[in-house]
Amino acid sequence: MEPPAPQRRVTIVDVARHAQVSTTAVSKVLRNAYGASPEMRAKVRRAIDELGYRPNAAARGMRGQTYTIGVVLPDIRNPFFPEIIDGITGRLAETEYQVFLGPGGCDDEKAEARVTDAMIDRGMDGIVLVAPLSPRARLEHIASLVPTVVVGRHGHSLVYDTVTDDDMAGASLVVDHLAGLGHRRITHIEHHETDPTRSAEMPNAQRAEGYRRAMRALGLAEEIDIVSTSYTQQGGYQGAQELLARTCRPTAVFAGADIVAMGVLDAFAEAGLSVPGDISVAGYDNTTFAAFGPISLTSVDQAGHEIGDNAARLLLERIADRHKASAQLKLSPTLVPRRTTAPPRP
Repeated sequence: MEPPAPQRRVTIVDVARHAQVSTTAVSKVLRNAYGASPEMRAKVRRAIDELGYRPNAAARGMRGQTYTIGVVLPDIRNPFFPEIIDGITGRLAETEYQVFLGPGGCDDEKAEARVTDAMIDRGMDGIVLVAPLSPRARLEHIASLVPTVVVGRHGHSLVYDTVTDDDMAGASLVVDHLAGLGHRRITHIEHHETDPTRSAEMPNAQRAEGYRRAMRALGLAEEIDIVSTSYTQQGGYQGAQELLARTCRPTAVFAGADIVAMGVLDAFAEAGLSVPGDISVAGYDNTTFAAFGPISLTSVDQAGHEIGDNAARLLLERIADRHKASAQLKLSPTLVPRRTTAPPRP
């Protein structure tokens, strides 16, 4: 038995015939352009629904827009990034735009470049780059080709917009909280920065610097202790293993991200340590599992949904006006204390 022949794609001509209007009228309705009466719009929309017409993205791209937006993520396993995606899709829900995700590759600048280039080649109307690894010159080149918003990367550019969390302030919130509970030996687990030229702009570097400044401000400069691994669960596990091998351990650990804190908690549980009885642990991001009862992780809420919402808003504004002045939006974080932090044992 032969397989059924593929169905022919419904075209704008089919819609016009079904609605008994001209193709020009259908085009005006699809573009939400001036000149189509409410009655005309109703007829065309009804025909579109009855025929199941879908606009051809390639054809729309030839006319100037594909109504697609690309979002490049550095690590699809990090549970914080879905919060940003929710904010983006929520802002775009009442528009024609669709979001396409691309995994940039954790610590892989070449993989990030391949994904970004593929989105540009496919004519996407705009791109959101989340904590990109590319150097500033590369980011500005991307922005010269397509409207671009950079999320989570500090710094100023005349050609792309940025949305960031105040990472230094967030780190200070954690240190102040732990010191307020009576901790002095507070260790920070950071993400090792491989490229010093972009170091000052990256959120991990900002959090590490915020930790240092807060420790100095509290008179704890001699207690500054940073372990460099990666913003992954394995990185947190490895960092905790390094601490466990010491004779003098910290009484509190500030993990630079919640996913890092998960690895820390795993290593401490494996070693038979009680959290927070033996050692306190705090994270950063306030991801969904941080509030999960059995974990109850103290964390910094950097409002991922709000970050995504603002990124999409700025991108729509830049798509509408490529020459508008660039915007740099910095959001204020809040601390959410939970059960993984408590006063140190005497």
